[in-house]
Amino acid sequence: MIVFNTTYTMPVADARDFVIWIRESIIPSIEMDGRMKNARLLRILSHHESDTECMGLQLETDSTATLHKWYTEMGHSMNEELLKMFDQRIVGFSTMMEEI
Repeated sequence: MIVFNTTYTMPVADARDFVIWIRESIIPSIEMDGRMKNARLLRILSHHESDTECMGLQLETDSTATLHKWYTEMGHSMNEELLKMFDQRIVGFSTMMEEI
């Protein structure tokens, strides 16, 4: 199993809108597509400043090929939408992991 995690850091003032956007738009789109499974949004409790929030969006899939295809067809456009909505106030980095 491949786990794809994107960690986001944002100002506290944007956290509520970010959560709403992820829950109401992004996760339903991911679930409808079907290639990525078990989408979940998690609050990161360590490594942030008092005026920021950190969250991780985790997705699972069966292979790196499926992840790559999903990202080129869907994930990239989600990043563009994030930039349109929040400009550069929210930054993220992604990590691909394999279950051992």
